[in-house]
Amino acid sequence: MRMPTPKNEPTRIWPSAKAGLPDTDNLTLSPHVQSPAMIDTTLEEASSATSTAPNHSPVSTSLPHYMTEVYDWAYVSPRWVPKLDNNLVVKLLLFGNDQRLMRAYLSRIQPGMRVWQLAHVYGDLVRRAAQKCGGADGKQGHFTLTDVTPIQLAQASHKLADLPNVTQQRADAAHYRSSEKQDLICSFFLLHEVPDHWKRQIVDNMLSQLEPGAEAFFVDYHGPAKWQPVRYILKWVNRLLEPFAESLWENEISSFAAHAEDFVWEKRTIFGGVYQIVSVKHKP
Repeated sequence: MRMPTPKNEPTRIWPSAKAGLPDTDNLTLSPHVQSPAMIDTTLEEASSATSTAPNHSPVSTSLPHYMTEVYDWAYVSPRWVPKLDNNLVVKLLLFGNDQRLMRAYLSRIQPGMRVWQLAHVYGDLVRRAAQKCGGADGKQGHFTLTDVTPIQLAQASHKLADLPNVTQQRADAAHYRSSEKQDLICSFFLLHEVPDHWKRQIVDNMLSQLEPGAEAFFVDYHGPAKWQPVRYILKWVNRLLEPFAESLWENEISSFAAHAEDFVWEKRTIFGGVYQIVSVKHKP
C-alpha cells in the first residue's frame, strides 16, 4: 500500500516501529524516488509488502534479514552510512581498483541508453552512470536505480536529484520488474553480499528482463589466485564481515542462472583474480 504523495512534494519513507530500522523519518528524498508508505522487515512478509510506481509492476519491499543482521553497520546505520559514502572509502575497499572497475561498467553505457542499476553503491558512480545515459539523436536515455534500503536511496537522492533522466525505486533486486526495455542491467558489487538463494533469484530476474541486443553486466569479487596476497586479507575480512562472498570464489555467476545455456557469458578477471567483470547477452 502506498500513501499518496502530493504533486511536487518529496516522497518520505516511514520506518516500521518493530523493525529497529534507522530513523529514516527525517530523510527527505527526491521527487524522483518511488517509495512504499510502510517498511516490512522480514522475508516472510515480502509477498504482502509491495510498492507500485508508474510504469513498473509491484515489487517486494521487505528488508531482508541479512541486511540488519550482517550489514547494518555498512548499509543501514544512519551513524555510519554518511561516513562510508565517499570515493576514498571505495578506493580503499577495492585496493585502488575502483576507477578501473567503474570504467568497465561506464564504458558499456552510451548516450540515449536505458540503464537499470540494481543497487546504490558508495561514491560518485551512480551520478556518473546517470549522466552518461543522457540523450543522443533525439532519444532521451534513462537511469533507473533500485535499492531495498531507504537510507541508501536517501544517499542516492543527494547525488541524483538535479538530473531529469532518473528514477529511484525502493525494491529488492530479486523482484523488481520494469515495464520498459532496458539496454543495460548492471549488478555492481551486489551478488557477494547476498545469500546464494538470493543470488539465484537476482541473476534470474536480471536475465528474464534481458531482451535481444541488451546486456546484463556484473562487476564483483572472484576467487583470487593463490599468489595474490590480497587473497589472504580477503579471507580474513570474509570471515568477519562478508559471509556470502566466497560463494563467488567457488562458483561462476552463470551457475546461479536457471537457464545459463540460453546466453553468451564473457568473463575477464583483474588484479590477480580478485575481481571479475562478466557480460551476458542472448545467444544470436
